[in-house]
Amino acid sequence: MGSEIKLKGDRVIAQVPSIKDKALRINLNENIYGTFAEIGAGQETVRHFFRAGGSSGTIAKAMSAYDKDFSDAVYGVEKDGRYVTENRLKKMLSHEVSLIEKRLNREKHPNKMFFSYANTVATIDFAKQFKGHGWVGISYQIDPNEDYNEIILHIRFKETDAKLQQETLGILGVNLIYGAYYKYNDPKKLLRYLYDHLDKDQLEIDTINFSGPRFADVDNRLISLQLVKNGMTDAVMFNPKGKNILPASILYKKNLLALRGSFRPVTKVNMDMYEKSMRMFIEENKVDKENTLVIFEITLSNLRSDGEIDERDFMDRAELLCSLGQTVMISNFQEYYKVVEYFANYTKARMGLAMGVNNLVDIFDEKYYRHLSGGILEAFGKLFFRDMKVFLYPMLDENGEITTSENLKVHPRMKELYKFFKFNGKVIDVEDYNPENLKVFSREVLKMISHGVPGWEPMLPAGVSEIIKDKRLFGYNPEKTLVE
Repeated sequence: MGSEIKLKGDRVIAQVPSIKDKALRINLNENIYGTFAEIGAGQETVRHFFRAGGSSGTIAKAMSAYDKDFSDAVYGVEKDGRYVTENRLKKMLSHEVSLIEKRLNREKHPNKMFFSYANTVATIDFAKQFKGHGWVGISYQIDPNEDYNEIILHIRFKETDAKLQQETLGILGVNLIYGAYYKYNDPKKLLRYLYDHLDKDQLEIDTINFSGPRFADVDNRLISLQLVKNGMTDAVMFNPKGKNILPASILYKKNLLALRGSFRPVTKVNMDMYEKSMRMFIEENKVDKENTLVIFEITLSNLRSDGEIDERDFMDRAELLCSLGQTVMISNFQEYYKVVEYFANYTKARMGLAMGVNNLVDIFDEKYYRHLSGGILEAFGKLFFRDMKVFLYPMLDENGEITTSENLKVHPRMKELYKFFKFNGKVIDVEDYNPENLKVFSREVLKMISHGVPGWEPMLPAGVSEIIKDKRLFGYNPEKTLVE
């Protein structure tokens, strides 16, 4: 046998192991041993391991607690009566892990790396109204003497056939187990490998969290960013503690006030805009403050400086917003109407957008809507549908004049359209703002921080400058003083 022929111009193709090969590799490792608990779409993942051969050394148990009463008897009752939740999945994982620890003698199996794989899923309903979604996770050891690691993710099905969804889930499950064992040293790659033999049209992953000793250095916010960057989902959210949260559950039936910005860094203007528009939003709409969520949204195009996403820069912004107790959303929605459309999937309650004059003028620029068959009118129908309101923060123009909704200038062709929305109370000026804030621009602040120009601290909310100095965010360097 001669060596393999290589031709001029051949490209290297990365070999993606087949699903069967992945399952077989795990089956043939005598130390990987665990249980499969799958609720809601059949035993789709474990089937691959049974079929690959050599599974008796890997599968301790496979179960499917399909009946709700049976499931409750095994894993306990959920307060909200729902079965497809993160809480349910976590209960399943910890229950199965404790069983395997109890039933197998560690002294007899000193080298075994135990795992528990679980999913709780609702596939497409009979009327094909709801596409279906689910939680999938694995709790596992890389070393028998080490604590368990955990990877938990939420998926949404895009296919419209239950059988196809089941197959998709099975492939994803194998990819997750394989990745957990053989790609854990690079979570970003592990994330991409979840889509081996799958297409983005089949499946959306909109939340993922890594935890445990092997992922101690992983910042889940950065992993979230990858989901949007890789086109696995349109938007991700994380809470003030930096944990990734499922948009659907946090937005559900809430009144929403969103602020879009680059927050680079977050300034007094941003916080004043937030506080004043929040007060107006509550009063205007007579809404319950307890059921109102404020979201600071950064769009992906806002993170791309020079075409590439600067992760360090992203983390600096996330750090500050989280320190101010804010919920952050990263999205790939360039246009505002897409954000509103996205929110409308999860809530029918009140909605508000807080923005500066520049942003509003941009919204009235036709060039952003050429791809829509209904042009700007279609976009505005989506943006201002129901009772969405814009809370407009004034701006200081180059002549030192204050621009508000009364005197802002839009393209002459858009004048009447703008008047229509203004007249109908869709655009409201933020009142009792602090005029001093109008002189603050985050671009200037950023320049001052990175060039060592003194005097930027008062332009930021209380406590923020200390964090920037402490953690040396945005290129802050105390040794760098301004050279005259």
